[in-house]
Amino acid sequence: MQPQTLTTSAPDAPSAWAPLRTPAFRNLWLAAIVSNTGGWMQDTAGTWLMASLTASPLLIALMQTAASLPALFLGFVSGATADIFDRRRLLVFWQSWMLTSVAILAALTLAGIVSPWTLLSLTFLLNIGNALNGPAWQAIVPELVAREELPEAVAINSAGFNLTRAVGPALGGIMVAAFATAVRGAGLVFLLNAASFVGVIIVLYMWKRKAMFKSALPAERLAGSVRAGFRYILHAPPLQATFVRVFAFTLFASAVWALLAVVAQQNLHQGALGYGLLNGCLGVGAVGGAIMLPRVRKRLDANQIVFISSGVFAVTLTILAFLHNEAAVVVSLLAAGAAWTSTTSTLNVSVQLCVPAWVQARALGAYQTIFWAGMALGSWAWGDIAEHFVTRNALLAAAVGFAVTAPLVSRFQLWRGAPPNMSPFQPPRAAPAVEMQPDPDDGPVLVSIEYRVDPEDYEAFTRAIHRLRTVRLRDGASRWGVFRDTARPERVVEQFVTESWVEFLRERERLTESDRKVRDRVRRYHRGDEPPKASFMIYAREVGR
Repeated sequence: MQPQTLTTSAPDAPSAWAPLRTPAFRNLWLAAIVSNTGGWMQDTAGTWLMASLTASPLLIALMQTAASLPALFLGFVSGATADIFDRRRLLVFWQSWMLTSVAILAALTLAGIVSPWTLLSLTFLLNIGNALNGPAWQAIVPELVAREELPEAVAINSAGFNLTRAVGPALGGIMVAAFATAVRGAGLVFLLNAASFVGVIIVLYMWKRKAMFKSALPAERLAGSVRAGFRYILHAPPLQATFVRVFAFTLFASAVWALLAVVAQQNLHQGALGYGLLNGCLGVGAVGGAIMLPRVRKRLDANQIVFISSGVFAVTLTILAFLHNEAAVVVSLLAAGAAWTSTTSTLNVSVQLCVPAWVQARALGAYQTIFWAGMALGSWAWGDIAEHFVTRNALLAAAVGFAVTAPLVSRFQLWRGAPPNMSPFQPPRAAPAVEMQPDPDDGPVLVSIEYRVDPEDYEAFTRAIHRLRTVRLRDGASRWGVFRDTARPERVVEQFVTESWVEFLRERERLTESDRKVRDRVRRYHRGDEPPKASFMIYAREVGR
């Protein structure tokens, strides 16, 4: 695939901390830091609790799978709901869901009636809420800050998340180690995590949301929203390239999180505190990576960042497999943390800047699905290999996987340069004047646009209009074609079909400034005083019987 263009910095880029001047962004960021700290404390305490309840490497690794699997199955659906329903209300609901799930787990754990499968089941329920919360949470960032501050806002979110990754695991490990039993310590960690959701719910409730994209048309149905999202991704090669890189990276990187508890317990002979500190090293490295990332981006493009990060993870996995020296493991985990945040931040920004507002949550939901598919599949695979062979072989297999696949996936190039202008075309196109007023669900609709093209311009015209094909199919068309009249070769007709009248109106409404440039390039070759003639025809169903 050919390299595309995306940048996350510019010579006149705003201050790295500029988004924090916006009260709504700052308040939600601070609340998220508290909540994410509780989440990482729970992650460490839950994994260590599982290690104390069972000696099975597979069950321990399945804790990561339980955290990943809901996003795998629900990520895209959650993106679709976040694009058609009020995101603030959705976030309040799913934050409340997570609070309830963790509170039940805390009560059962403190009562001493938790089992490995109870722990896995409630971790799974918690992460159902997390999966359905994620795309909506990421999609509100462009609503909180100016578009030119979006890369900085994503970086600040990444820095805050990884700060909690550094602090949370260590705090979780300290709390578990501070009590006579892992069960007692883990129960109190779960209770604190439940309380951490309260602040987020309060801030969301007080937020006065102003949506970026407001449709004048009836809201999409969930099934239609899902289909429109899939259709957009199917005809968006830059998104497809990003998703390939995400899956390839997380599939092998998941071995670090899936097996770190086993390495700490069996190879380094560490307890809960030691495991928490090792997990915290990943977070410290991630914070350092977030701080250095703006400077790194000035020297390296997105493809180079992901490629180098893959190499860093391959080295880290090899060290975890063969070296039982705490200092070497700590240094390697710090480097892996920096590589992790550099890659995930780069890929996340790529998605956020390269899709229009109307489909943004669906694109982020698909990103989340692919991300956690790699994490869930990888966690299961490396845990199963460790169960049937030895942990060293699982870690080494993941390292070899990085080394083999990194050059192969490099052909799926990420964006370079300036991002396309995905803001809605202003003013929005009005509905066409028609003699009969169709019902919204009437269809399919056949749209025909007639161009007059000079023979000497025909070659350039066909190149331009075949680029318009991608725009039509992304924005709502189910079929597209362009035809030349054999009787009058200067007459060329573009035709496309939408599934209903309302979907045709949505296709017109979804036009972005970047799409408009593609359309105007086609119209440049049209000859005549009048614009290209368009007709809109609805499928004639049999009547009168």
